[in-house]
Amino acid sequence: MSIVHPPISYESCRETLKTLAADCPQARLRSLGCTPFRRQVLALSMGFGERSVLFSAAHHANEWITALVLLEFARDCARALKENDTLLGVSARALAEVCTIHLVPLVNPDGVDLVTGAVAPDSPQYALGEKIAVHYPEIPFPEGWKANLLGTDLNLNYPAGWRQARKNKALLGVTAPAPRDYVGSSPLNQPETRALAAFTREVQPEVVVALHSQGQEIYWQYGGLEIPGARELGKALAQVSGYALADTPYLSAFAGYKDWFIKTFRRPGYTVEVGLGENPLPLAQFPEIYRSCLPLLLTAALGKIPVDKWGEGV
Repeated sequence: MSIVHPPISYESCRETLKTLAADCPQARLRSLGCTPFRRQVLALSMGFGERSVLFSAAHHANEWITALVLLEFARDCARALKENDTLLGVSARALAEVCTIHLVPLVNPDGVDLVTGAVAPDSPQYALGEKIAVHYPEIPFPEGWKANLLGTDLNLNYPAGWRQARKNKALLGVTAPAPRDYVGSSPLNQPETRALAAFTREVQPEVVVALHSQGQEIYWQYGGLEIPGARELGKALAQVSGYALADTPYLSAFAGYKDWFIKTFRRPGYTVEVGLGENPLPLAQFPEIYRSCLPLLLTAALGKIPVDKWGEGV
């Protein structure tokens, strides 16, 4: 298993995606738009099947280990396609014929670069982060940073219970740009969330999975909506990953990407909290995290458990 060694950065992620797109005929790379500091939100699409799924990672800056999961998944898919090989018993070429997998590994490249050290401490971008962080001395800087570089928590910026999220976070004292928990001045007022929302509308995925850390849990509900097949697929994801299918904690139950997807499309959407511990998680956890996520992502792509190793399927 090859991994990107830390610190992951926007540049290293971009180079990895460019290489994969150049080497794999079934892969296409595109920019969904630019961040406030001109980094691109990149999407790699693999396969040409009718079923469309969208996997995203690193909405939150100090959860950058999730981006490594999608990069490794992309590498594994590209290798298996090139070698006519399988992934956990699934033919990569057969998968590419029935499914198109869209990967957005770095939703928040500005924030990730801040946390991992790719933003130099003597730079204006770092100074902007410091200016915001000084009002929150209880949050370590930069390792406690979750937001984009403008201080908006991107996974609280979607139009699904956004006003309730604003109220909840105001009760915690967050009403302005912050290292975490600021919902923004309005839904989708950040270029990163606008880009991902527009891409989602374009590709119309059957399922979305948003990777976060940490907790080894899978959140699958929004607003009490009954989405056909969502619980069953969620149980399958839990079965193959070893994670728990759980209810979203109330203070985190609004304005997230999967919340917006469920509300808008009435299709299954999942937030997957990988690993255990305090963010940013140590890279030493990556092999275990990926062992859990690979079957989870394949199951989400297929809409069912891919092999009988985990049971009867769904």
